[in-house]
Parts: sequence; structure tokens; C-alpha cells
Amino acid sequence: MKPVIFGLSGPTLTADEAALFREADPLGYILFGRNCVDRGQMRALTDALRDLSGRADVPILIDQEGGRVARMRAPEWPAFPAPAVFAGLYDRAPSSAIAAAKANGQAIGTMLAEVGVTVDALPLLDVAQPDMTGAIGDRSYGADPMQVAALGRATLDGLAAAGVVGIVKHMPGHGRARVDSHHELPRVDASDAELAIDLQPFVTLAHAPMAMTAHVVFSAWDADRPATLSPTVIREIIRERIGFDGLLMTDDIDMKALSGTPAEKAAAAIAAGCDVVLDCWARMAEMTAIADRLDAIAPKSRARLDQAMAGAGLGSEVPFAELVAKRDELLALA
Repeated sequence: MKPVIFGLSGPTLTADEAALFREADPLGYILFGRNCVDRGQMRALTDALRDLSGRADVPILIDQEGGRVARMRAPEWPAFPAPAVFAGLYDRAPSSAIAAAKANGQAIGTMLAEVGVTVDALPLLDVAQPDMTGAIGDRSYGADPMQVAALGRATLDGLAAAGVVGIVKHMPGHGRARVDSHHELPRVDASDAELAIDLQPFVTLAHAPMAMTAHVVFSAWDADRPATLSPTVIREIIRERIGFDGLLMTDDIDMKALSGTPAEKAAAAIAAGCDVVLDCWARMAEMTAIADRLDAIAPKSRARLDQAMAGAGLGSEVPFAELVAKRDELLALA
């Protein structure tokens, strides 16, 4: 197994993709809007990926946050609130906001489980700042670390109740970035004491099964390399100070914040201490180069994967409509 998660080009596997995936045996796959047509198509696609890998618990990821970040969209699937909506309720009724976030997470998870998706890239634990990039914006649960942790935990628990694994992101924090890492490399010059505030939600949820790194330079910790490529940040901040020992994946390796070829960036991320590389765009030449460049997954990373996926598919059966109704009743309090 290679420590990489690959994207797919369309609603069905192509012959070339099937051949590459069969040979490379990537750790998992990630789906985007181009892969999501309807329930029957998605279930057939995820079943095909499981059959191809030979692993019933192969991670099949999606970014289904709610708000503007949603790959499964209307009219086939309902819209979900942006995370900031729960932050608004938290200001008035914290316990109701937590209950609403959990019901929402379980509703999202129920929808994903129906089509065979096992991992959701949610929740964001990025603490909001007044001048943060719009790339985070209403995707954040707020500016108070305790609030972010509480709503993040509720979302994580809701997903788990539906048998879906959550990913906390963007570790060690993207809230102070002023530019969008999809397009350029953010640099954060805050002090260690200031950054300690951003770490708090991640410390609180250090038990999370999976986490995603931030393509951000933190000059207080490593002035030369973004967190994704920094052995210092991964070892001293993420693994030791936060205390996270789950499966650590990169954000999309093809984002413009990182320089070099996709294969070079992938190798550098694994060398820095990431467990797995995320490569989203289904470009055959790039996927082949990454697979050729990477060695087999390390035993420690494989153990983290197995631990993270242990709860996948073990959700309770609560009707989707009941969960949505509970969420909406609570959100009406705002």
C-alpha cells in the first residue's frame, strides 16, 4: 500500500485509473463534485473502489462541510448549514448549539454512509481571526478556542454516530493566514504565545482519528518550511505539543502554496512526518509519478490507519429526517 489518497476523474472508474490503482494500491480515495451524480452512481463507484482495493475499510473521503463546501449538492442531496451558523447559536445557547452540531454531523454522516463514503474532511478547528482569509471565513466555528473545540467535538461525535470518520483540520491552525493557500503560501509571524491559542482546539481533540495539515509557514516554529513539509512542526508541535497520534494527512499536495512537482512535494511531506499524502486532481501523469516516488506505507502509519478506520461503518440507524428536524428546531432558537 502506498501512503497516498488519490482523486478520480469522473463518475465511474476509467480503465487507466483502475490499472494504476490496482498496481499502486493507494491508501484511499477522495471524491469531488465531478464524482457525485446520484445515489445509485455513487454507491456503485464506492463499491467498485472497495472491490478494487480488496479492503472493506478502505478510506473513501469527501469534503462535505455544509455551506459553500459541499460536493454532494441539490437537487439530489439537501444543503447543510455552514459551520458559522452553529457558532451564531452558541453565542445565545451553547448547549443547544452543541446538540445541533451533533445532529447535523450525524445527518451528514448518514447521508455519506448511504452512498459508501466512510471519511469526511470535517470539522475545521481553525480559530477565527478578524483578518483571516476568506478561504476559511464561515467555515470556522468561531473565535473562541473553547467554542471551536466544543462544536468540533460535537460534529466529530455526530459523524462517528453515523459510522463515518471525521478529519480535524487544518492542523496546527489556519485562522491567522491572510492569503488563500490554494493560490499562494501564507506566512504567519505570530509569536509562540499567540499561536498557543490556535492550538487549543486541536489539543482538546487530540484523540481525533485523523487530521489534515495546513500549508502555512509559522515563523515562530519553522521560518523556512510550511507545516506540511516541516519535520519540526510535525514532530514538536503536532505530535508532541498537541499530542496528536492519529493518522496525519496533508492538505491537497497540488495547492499552489507548495512549490515543486507533485511527486517532490509528496516525498517531502512523507519525509517530514506526514502519514499520507492527499492528491486530489486525478491527473494520471501526476498520480503515476507520486506512486513511483513513494515507498510502501510505514508500519506506524499503517497502524494509525487501522485504528482510525476501526469505527467506520458502525453507526446507529437514526432516520435522516429526524436528525435534520432536531437540528433545525435547535437552530431556530438563534
